[in-house]
Amino acid sequence: MSSIILGISALVAINGFNYNLIRDVDNQSKSLLGADVQVASRNPLNEKLAKLYDEVPGERATERELFSMSYLPSVDETQYVRIKAIKGNFPFYGEIKTVPAEAFQNYQSGKYALVDDGMMLEYGLQVGDSIKLGKVMFEISGRLMNSLGALSQGANFAPTIYIGNDNLNKTGLITLGSFVDYGYYRKLPAGYSILDWQEKNEKVFRQEKARVTTLDEQKENLGNAFSYLNTFLNLVALVALILGCIGVASSVYIYVKNKIPSIAVFRCLGMKGQEALMIFFLQISVLGTLAVLIGAALGTAIQMALPFILKDVLPYQIDLVISWKAIFQGIGIGTLITILFALVPLLSVRLVSPLRVLRASFDEDVKPRDPLKWLIYVAIFLAFFGFLWSLNESLRLAFAFTIGLLIAFGVLYLVASLVMWAVKKFFPRGWSFVFRQGLANLYRPDNQTRTLIVSIGLGTSILTTLFIVQGLLLNNVSQMDAGKQPNLILFGIESNQKNGLADITTKNEMPLIEQVPIVTMKLAEWKGRTKAEWMADTTATAERWAMNREARVTYRDTIQPSETLLEGEFTGNVEPGDSIFISLDQRYAGGLDVEIGDELIWNVQGAMVKTYVGSIRRIEFLQSMRPIFFILFPNGVLEEAPQFHVLVTKSPNKEALASYRREVVKTFPNISVVDLASILVTFQDILNKITYVIRFMALFSILTGLIVLISSLLLSKFQRIKESVLLRTIGASESQLLKINATEYAMLGALSAATGILLALGASYMIATQELKLDFDIQWWPIILIFLSIMGITILIGLLNSREVLRESPLAVLRKELG
Repeated sequence: MSSIILGISALVAINGFNYNLIRDVDNQSKSLLGADVQVASRNPLNEKLAKLYDEVPGERATERELFSMSYLPSVDETQYVRIKAIKGNFPFYGEIKTVPAEAFQNYQSGKYALVDDGMMLEYGLQVGDSIKLGKVMFEISGRLMNSLGALSQGANFAPTIYIGNDNLNKTGLITLGSFVDYGYYRKLPAGYSILDWQEKNEKVFRQEKARVTTLDEQKENLGNAFSYLNTFLNLVALVALILGCIGVASSVYIYVKNKIPSIAVFRCLGMKGQEALMIFFLQISVLGTLAVLIGAALGTAIQMALPFILKDVLPYQIDLVISWKAIFQGIGIGTLITILFALVPLLSVRLVSPLRVLRASFDEDVKPRDPLKWLIYVAIFLAFFGFLWSLNESLRLAFAFTIGLLIAFGVLYLVASLVMWAVKKFFPRGWSFVFRQGLANLYRPDNQTRTLIVSIGLGTSILTTLFIVQGLLLNNVSQMDAGKQPNLILFGIESNQKNGLADITTKNEMPLIEQVPIVTMKLAEWKGRTKAEWMADTTATAERWAMNREARVTYRDTIQPSETLLEGEFTGNVEPGDSIFISLDQRYAGGLDVEIGDELIWNVQGAMVKTYVGSIRRIEFLQSMRPIFFILFPNGVLEEAPQFHVLVTKSPNKEALASYRREVVKTFPNISVVDLASILVTFQDILNKITYVIRFMALFSILTGLIVLISSLLLSKFQRIKESVLLRTIGASESQLLKINATEYAMLGALSAATGILLALGASYMIATQELKLDFDIQWWPIILIFLSIMGITILIGLLNSREVLRESPLAVLRKELG
């Protein structure tokens, strides 16, 4: 009952939360988008796109979003911020909350700014204070209590500032090299459908690197954003339920074996095998149904707490309502699965012979192949498959998960069987009696070797996989700021500001680690075909993200330590008139489907430059905090092209950083100073929150596995007590009994933990190398700790089982157990 209660509670809690999440997606999508239609682009809409978008009726609004430095005169501090410049009555849906409330209605009427409340609290700012953005000083007219969406990536790494759109141009922040995102919004008239317009024009916008998002797509995108979370949570619930069912099957198996003499007596009195089966089937059904109902009630209570546990990884607050669908689904699938798993050992009851009263072996009554058992196995497979299909609504995903579970169980069961066979086959007869007796218990009648290795092994593998993957992610993050890694990047530097900024940097005793020129260009033609020809070719192997990418390239004569040359030969310098050989990142080269020697023609501010692929590099994105480039030109080609610069340096401490940043912002307001250390802290905080959620949810599976372990060992207590009493009767000492039990339980715990850890190593290797693209350099201490903990718990429970035999006389123990 404890196993199935925990499994069903996990199932109901998680599915109830998921159904609430899906319901809120519909309610929140409109307010998160803020409009019925949004067009987002890295550039202003050209004449062609603007004309097409003007065909869409309704109220209009525009937004420009960029990151920049701000200066706070009242505290003489600087802060990297996200600026949102709005024109129009946006958002059309949802609400931007400010203090005072009227501040949002008036901020576009003058040089006013709405400043993130967290930033104001951090610096002790008050409404009425000033904030300088670029060349313009703004009055803080209100505290910004919430923000609406983001056009760009990384929005969470900087506090948000709202200003009027007309004031952005006056700041001087938009210059060559500025990264600005543009948003165009429409509130559609009632009854107007955007689908026909979208179907007709979306491809045109996409070719011009503009993204059209409608309200229906926002719902779909928001749902997809949670699909991985939903899938993970569903799998955790499913594993908890499976482990609970294994506990049920194990419990019923031991219970039935203890009742064999009673069944044989009934058979001698004329009871049919099917009638004997129904007696225990009714018992188990009643207990199972009661456990399912208790689990559903407990799961509903847990569901109400999940939004608070997950609040740091959700974009909005989830409304709490009881999900009757999840409750009935949990009761239905829980009852079905419990009965099916219980039937596997129960079917043997109908085969018990009346002669079993005189026989010592129950196995003789059981046929080696029972067709009904195979039918039950098929029913279990179909039940899990149907349940997964109903959760994910994907036939392929449900089938893959079900097959994966079968493989995992098969591997665990095979390992357990091999261990039992090997111990029996190669029994160490020369060892001491104590160790021989402990090992023999692994394959004695009523052993729990298979059950424990399967159940605890699966739970151990989940926990170990989480620790390994988490450790790999944290290790990559920690390497970003290790040793002499730079922690400051300054971008948006114009050519005439380069030398002045270098002087400020050296004056503040900070190194000029790197000064990187950046040239913006577009790919016009490659492999003898223009971009338009490639885009029109539906059979083309090149990918759209690579074809549409606006290239920001640099030039230098060396490759960096974070880059590895995979193919070709790197060319660092080129003489006038020579062929130009460039180096491409392997992902970008694969996206364009180009190889060494292929021709690429670039449009560099109107000038066509012919190049050839000279080499292909692999870039370790997480290993370097310096600017990285998919496209690398040699020296001698782009020096005279319009360009901006990026400076990389390292601050020795926070005080030096603050002083340096103030001086840079005062001298060059358009230059942005990005503190990588603070970004890493934010990233670490996000990762810690996600890790906390994963650990909390995985606890369901681990706790269920431990309950299965405890119940499996306690259920075989009577057989173990009889053996221990017999050993005591023939003269075994307390020390010998402790050593025998410790040996058996240590082997069971070690085998369970080791098998689960081996599965986890394989799973985490696939996840790390195939999905996360990380080097498989794991930390072994959490794995060793898990192994020792599982083994220690197993030994502790086993020894506690034997305490009565050790404390009292054999006759007293037998009287108590048999009485």
